[in-house]
Amino acid sequence: MGNIHTVGPNEALIVSGGCCGSTKRVTTVGGWSWAWWLVTDVQRLSLEVMTLNPHCESVETSQGVPLSVSGVAQCKIMKADELLHTASEQFLGKSVREIKMTILQTLEGHLRAILGTLTVEEVYRDRDQFAALVREVAAPDVGRMGIEILSFTIKDVYDDVQYLTSLGKAQTAMVKRDADAGVAEANRDAGIREAECQKSAMDIKYSTDTKIEDNSRMFKLQKANFDQEVNTAKAQAQLAYELQAAKIRQKIKNEEIQIEVVERKKQIEIEAQEVLRKERELNATVRLPAEAESYKVEILAEGRRTQTVKIAQAESEKIKLLGTAEASAISSVGKAEAERMRQKAAVYKQYGDAAIMSLVLEALPKIAAEVASPLAKTDEIVLIGGPDNTTADLTRLVGQIPPAINALTGVDISKTLSKIPGASYTPKPTAVK
Repeated sequence: MGNIHTVGPNEALIVSGGCCGSTKRVTTVGGWSWAWWLVTDVQRLSLEVMTLNPHCESVETSQGVPLSVSGVAQCKIMKADELLHTASEQFLGKSVREIKMTILQTLEGHLRAILGTLTVEEVYRDRDQFAALVREVAAPDVGRMGIEILSFTIKDVYDDVQYLTSLGKAQTAMVKRDADAGVAEANRDAGIREAECQKSAMDIKYSTDTKIEDNSRMFKLQKANFDQEVNTAKAQAQLAYELQAAKIRQKIKNEEIQIEVVERKKQIEIEAQEVLRKERELNATVRLPAEAESYKVEILAEGRRTQTVKIAQAESEKIKLLGTAEASAISSVGKAEAERMRQKAAVYKQYGDAAIMSLVLEALPKIAAEVASPLAKTDEIVLIGGPDNTTADLTRLVGQIPPAINALTGVDISKTLSKIPGASYTPKPTAVK
């Protein structure tokens, strides 16, 4: 029967032995392994970092000055198969404390050996070089144990004979002396430099002020030019905007006119189509029936005309025969009447206006009767006006009689009466009921 063992990445699992007396050894890091009961040995080896504090007291340097040195070292067992096999041979079965103690003694031995080859000044002034030298010398020895030195630093260096203190005092005095001289030289150089800086500052200030004024003047001039350009551009933009607006309005107006023209054209086309429709309707409802009726009437009229012509020809022949007889009679009567009229004309010519007046006077009663016939049906005539206007109205009424006779007969009765001796015509007012 067997069992399964697991291990993390910070440990190494070493399984030794096996069936049939096998001496095979299996090393597992961060995995699992099978182990037989009773016949195999399972052990673990830590791979974690180990922190060591090597310390050496009163170790004489090359000058014979005893020094005490303490450091800090970080070490761990390497995971390479061969090195891990070497470490398992040397440390398997030991605790971590025992492993640390073995490595610590090795580091302290190398630290003592190297410290005896150096002077106090070398150790004190360059601790990093001292620590690197220790690590370099100790690394091969601990490496043969399967151990890797990750880091080694010197933590402290001191002595019990005040050598380091005296060395520090001399060094301090030298440093103070150099510091005082340096301060004096620094103050001198600072005064000179300060004066030079003040002069340079004043020169720079004057130069800067001059440049500022020049730049300010140039800025103002440039700003004025820019303002002029901006105002010009604004004016041009405003004019361009107004011009463009006017063009757009003109374009809109043209488009509206075009739309109106198109509408009118369409209206005209519609009206033309309506006229054609009405014309066709009229042609269908009126003209064609009228033409048919006209043709009918024309045919009937032609028949009637033929009939009338025939009748007229017969009637004409009849009238012609009657006319011939009547013409003979009328000729005889006309000749008698012409003779009568010739004789009457001779009489009129002999008597002149008196004869004409006689005819007029003979006709006046008839004229008066015709004029008065409507008045015979009138019961009463009322004249509207004052007493002063009645006579004038009657006089005007009577005065209109001669012109009326002249218009009817062509005879001026006033002139005719004035030519007759002892005769005169003066209209007199008469009362009218």
